[in-house]
Amino acid sequence: MTQATATPAKGYAAHSATSPLEAWDFERRAPRPDDVSIEILYCGVCHSDLHFAQDDWGMASYPVVPGHEIVGRVTAVGDKVANYQVGDMVGVGCMVDSCRQCKACNDGLENYCAEGFVMTYGSPDKHDGTLTQGGYSDSVVVSERFVVRIPDKLDIKSAAPILCAGITTYSPLKHYGVKPGDKVGIIGMGGLGHMGVKLAKALGAEVTLFTRSESKKAEAKKQGADHVVISTNEDEMGAITETFDFMLDTVPVQHDINPYLNALKPDGTHILVGLLEPIDPAISGANLVFRRRVLAGSLIGGMPETQEVLDFCAEKGITCDVEMINIDQINEAWERMQKGDVKYRFVIDMASIKNAG
Repeated sequence: MTQATATPAKGYAAHSATSPLEAWDFERRAPRPDDVSIEILYCGVCHSDLHFAQDDWGMASYPVVPGHEIVGRVTAVGDKVANYQVGDMVGVGCMVDSCRQCKACNDGLENYCAEGFVMTYGSPDKHDGTLTQGGYSDSVVVSERFVVRIPDKLDIKSAAPILCAGITTYSPLKHYGVKPGDKVGIIGMGGLGHMGVKLAKALGAEVTLFTRSESKKAEAKKQGADHVVISTNEDEMGAITETFDFMLDTVPVQHDINPYLNALKPDGTHILVGLLEPIDPAISGANLVFRRRVLAGSLIGGMPETQEVLDFCAEKGITCDVEMINIDQINEAWERMQKGDVKYRFVIDMASIKNAG
């Protein structure tokens, strides 16, 4: 490692739940022997960034630099780093540490760490207690274990959201065994949903997008969906009763799950990946019990699977649809994201931070 002291960094931070993001100078922690130092080139903008910064989940600490879809170039490595060297193109996703000792961690499922994983931003560091800061910045220092390699075949701009939107949809599709010929419904057509369509299709499934908007039909077909169902149309919903093997539910706000459960075959599985709030309206137990259906949840993926989805996307030619912005456009981008006015992920060109603020 070329240096053993804290280093200055530039970022954009929220200083309260109601303040806009603004330029902020801070320090990255001193690198440790197993650390990789990274110059951040691109960072995706996830809806979770906004939720956290506005304290919608009641867990924010300030100031906070959001961003957990990070792609960059290695600038230095610690003495114990074995898999990366200066110049490598790498990524950092939603977590930067875990206990590394529990069964989940030993199984490569650090996202389900018994002690809870350390988030890329807004979490206390396990070693020194300082708060982690994310990718809306020019650099980051991360343990080798929580760094992944960006395949050469991937466009690095559109690869960034795979580190959250990609793994969040890929992991449950793989875990629950989606295979060629399965009928998979994707609920919602945002950043998660459009990746769900692409990944389910690449796994060989027959894919149907469920959306409230007629205007998204053509776009869904363009993304690879075989069919589109307007979820507010009772006739269309009635016509697909008990026809699906899986539902991947990417909607992040409360919505009625019962109609989608009715669309599942017996033994079908409905997987929540977007909703963290209480389910409302309530689920009818009969919708589960009388057809032996499963209601499940899934959270990002472990580090081996995160590398797996990047490699899979490179092999299949899958990338996220992105709109590039400069860092000084981030507040406008957040406003547009809240309105659903993005197809389908903003990605910040972090070179723009040199002249920002």
